[in-house]
Amino acid sequence: MLKNYTIIVVVLLMGWSCLGQQLYFELGTTLSSFNYENSQGRPLDNLLSQSKSYYGMGYRQSINTNRTLFLSVGASYNSYGAIGSESSIDNYFEWDVSYLGLKAGLGIRLFQLRDLTFLANASIASEFLIRGTQTINNDVYNLVGEKEFNNQIFFVRGGIEMQYPVSRSTAIFVGYTYGKSVLISSGENSETLKLNAHQFGLGFIINLPRCYCSY
Repeated sequence: MLKNYTIIVVVLLMGWSCLGQQLYFELGTTLSSFNYENSQGRPLDNLLSQSKSYYGMGYRQSINTNRTLFLSVGASYNSYGAIGSESSIDNYFEWDVSYLGLKAGLGIRLFQLRDLTFLANASIASEFLIRGTQTINNDVYNLVGEKEFNNQIFFVRGGIEMQYPVSRSTAIFVGYTYGKSVLISSGENSETLKLNAHQFGLGFIINLPRCYCSY
């Protein structure tokens, strides 16, 4: 009896492990905007969005037998930027920052048209500044170490994705994601900065060896 029970457990674990252990890789464009307020709570107007690149990779696992729910964890490299000017004081300013992030997400399969699968995704991420510059007129400042930037960003994102299998082991996907930082903490001068980001990406999902699951 114990032997039979052990066999059943092993079979179930093997079945669970092949529900959908996958790796994903993605890259794309981020269209970002900054919402800045100084220590008096006054916003900085005339800020325009800039287009930057992002990259990501991680692990994805289906969490139900119908393969309609997917849990993912991964790392990302995101760049954000904004540009603007203030004609009344003849001022020009630009931000260019890059963050390394760790994220966890949940995907839900909405519907399928033949081999084309549509999903909705939601994720949370913690991102840390690794490179950044601020340009004011002809002066360039390093933002690494500045309290308004050199801290942890907490991002919440949601989006849609289309996925198509190109082989038994690989699928390609395209997607759109909108994200917003919950808070970039202010320093002693109570300045605040929040980020909004639209991301358009392309990527691949690859089944792990000996787990050729259908897409």
